[in-house]
Amino acid sequence: MEIRACIRFNKLEYFIVKEKASKAGLNASAYIRQTAIHGEVKHRLATEEREFVKQLIGMANNLNQIAKACHEEGVLRAMQYFENSRNQVDQILKKLRS
Repeated sequence: MEIRACIRFNKLEYFIVKEKASKAGLNASAYIRQTAIHGEVKHRLATEEREFVKQLIGMANNLNQIAKACHEEGVLRAMQYFENSRNQVDQILKKLRS
């Protein structure tokens, strides 16, 4: 048994779907079906996770300011330490974004 479902697109959306389907070697219906079944929607971060991200951004900014001050004052070791810490925070933020 087949079930028919209707989807409404504006002209631009339909053009984008047709182009993507063409690049995939599918007609629009097959492309939409495959995308709906096998596609993945990234979920939004929970409130608590967003708060963690804000805290990490604040920490990264603080570390950047410290590294800049160390660089200006010639404290090479401290600057390297803080740049390492800043890079670690940046990596955590990238993981949270993906």
